[in-house]
Amino acid sequence: MKNLILTIAIFSFSALYSQQFVYKPVNPAFGGDTFNYQWLLSSASAQNQFDEGDSRLSGFRDINSLDSFTDSLNRQILSELSRKLFGDQFGDGDLKPGTYIFGSIYLEVIQTGQGLLISILNTDTGEQSQIVIPGGG
Repeated sequence: MKNLILTIAIFSFSALYSQQFVYKPVNPAFGGDTFNYQWLLSSASAQNQFDEGDSRLSGFRDINSLDSFTDSLNRQILSELSRKLFGDQFGDGDLKPGTYIFGSIYLEVIQTGQGLLISILNTDTGEQSQIVIPGGG
């Protein structure tokens, strides 16, 4: 009997100190405090990896499927023309050291200890680039 009274007393005291858990959302769109809005917005903006002026994404909004198809077709035609032009110039064999001119493009191929060094110069704009093909030496 003493154990029963002791058990009832322990459970009645623990009921006096317990409380109910209440969830309150943080986001004001889901019922949270409206003062959290600015903090959430600035936190999301700080974590945003994409800029509005990002060049990788800027062209995709304005291109429809017909423009995309036309661009793809133009790239394929130009690629095929350049392949045939290089094939006529270099033949079916390996790239040989020397100087080659394709319109306004000046191409110089040099054999080095590291491989083939290809220097490309656009004589219209002055832009230049170099490509190293390792293992050719």
